[in-house]
Amino acid sequence: MMSPTPAVHFDRVVKQYGRQTAVDGVSLDLAEGEFFGLLGPNGAGKTTLISMLAGLTRPTAGAVRVHGHDVQTDAAAARRLLGVVPQELVFDPFFTVRQVLRIQSGYFGFRRNDVWIDELLHNLGLTPQADKNMRALSGGMKRRVMVAQALVHRPQVIVLDEPTAGVDVELRQSLWEFIARLNAEGHTVLLTTHYLEEAEALCKRIAVIKGGKIVALDRTEALLQRFASSVLSFRLLKGTLPAAFAQAQEQSGRTALAVRGPVDVEQTLAALRQAGCDIDELELRRADLEDVFLELIGAAR
Repeated sequence: MMSPTPAVHFDRVVKQYGRQTAVDGVSLDLAEGEFFGLLGPNGAGKTTLISMLAGLTRPTAGAVRVHGHDVQTDAAAARRLLGVVPQELVFDPFFTVRQVLRIQSGYFGFRRNDVWIDELLHNLGLTPQADKNMRALSGGMKRRVMVAQALVHRPQVIVLDEPTAGVDVELRQSLWEFIARLNAEGHTVLLTTHYLEEAEALCKRIAVIKGGKIVALDRTEALLQRFASSVLSFRLLKGTLPAAFAQAQEQSGRTALAVRGPVDVEQTLAALRQAGCDIDELELRRADLEDVFLELIGAAR
């Protein structure tokens, strides 16, 4: 049964920097145990929202709560419930991996946490690096330690801000297996990522933010169904696309058009022939989350 109190609650949140509005009246609830995706282009307001959730940035207006605790007025209680993996690599170069995790445990009052620390090290592929100094680790290993730091106090809400940016495939796979397990155990997960295939595979609900406003919020399946069911792509050898196809996406010399069934495909091909277009390398594929995302933010694929 769903908890009546949301795990995360953004209530008409606004954040302004001088005359610039980074977040513009966002209201959003995450249910307890949900795996939620927050997507948007660079500068859309994703990281600002996460900074306000983590209590690092104060909202200009509105409120942010974690399991009912206001992140500003009840900061300590809210922070204990949160584990945040930021985009930036932030680490202390003077300690080993295990020491870093023990110190982080101490911040939250955990004095005997080695069993859980060992489990984190194992699941994140860090056991061989446990007694190595942080400055001796590669960038990918440092990011693994940051994930472990965020999880060391067993937070109810796990916030992952671009956690797999620039890391190897092995970490991506092992991280998602571990996070999926924690989610199945009841932990709420909030994910931002530029790897849209990850969001499509993992997130049950998705919000798309653009210019500080939420422009779409729905179940992942519903978002995929709401937009084009298929994409017709081809290479245009000769001619100019008809004006009706102004929304076509271009990538690597190929043109992609949204179509909604066999009749639409036939009509599209007929319109191209009538316009004198000569095409090659025709392909029909199912629309994915990237197609939805690009349609929502009005960008080229």
